[in-house]
Amino acid sequence: MSLAQQLQTRSGNKCELCTAENNLSVYEVPPTSNANAENSILVCKTCLDQIEKTEQLDATHWKVLTEAMWSEFAPVQVVAWRMLSRLRNEGWAADSLEILYLDDDNLEWAKKTGDHESDGMVEFHQDSNGTRLYEGDTVVLIKTLDVKGSTLSAKLGTVVKNIRLVHDNTEQIEGKVEGQTIVILTKYLRKG
Repeated sequence: MSLAQQLQTRSGNKCELCTAENNLSVYEVPPTSNANAENSILVCKTCLDQIEKTEQLDATHWKVLTEAMWSEFAPVQVVAWRMLSRLRNEGWAADSLEILYLDDDNLEWAKKTGDHESDGMVEFHQDSNGTRLYEGDTVVLIKTLDVKGSTLSAKLGTVVKNIRLVHDNTEQIEGKVEGQTIVILTKYLRKG
């Protein structure tokens, strides 16, 4: 029986966090080296996107953790603890976190990613209007920019196609202007 089948059987073919029945996939609870039913859970796309910080946390969606945290399965408990920790500024989450018991091994596992130390906010690359940017987007410069270390001047209205996001800085993207790859501050562009 495959891992997905094992988790489907264990969960009744529902998300093990919110009980959704659609768009389910296996999530290996980090850190893992060999995925199995002891370190993986079945989650819906909504939960997965928020767990992996590709979407903002929706506190109302996670109120289901008050039930899921009592799961008999360690990986579900670990993810519930991590998400409650990220939502600790919500009264209900802080209360739930206070009464959630994890044995020493599972608590150590839950803390390994350091996820519990950050709040629920996720920063994304956004243009000057606050529109979210994605890899491969096309943007337009809203200001003429002189490129440092070059005689190149990127003019107002220049279209930059197929941008790359600078992963460790949400205020910067990379793009080609006149054949040269440059770093552009997101405050000087809008999505095209």
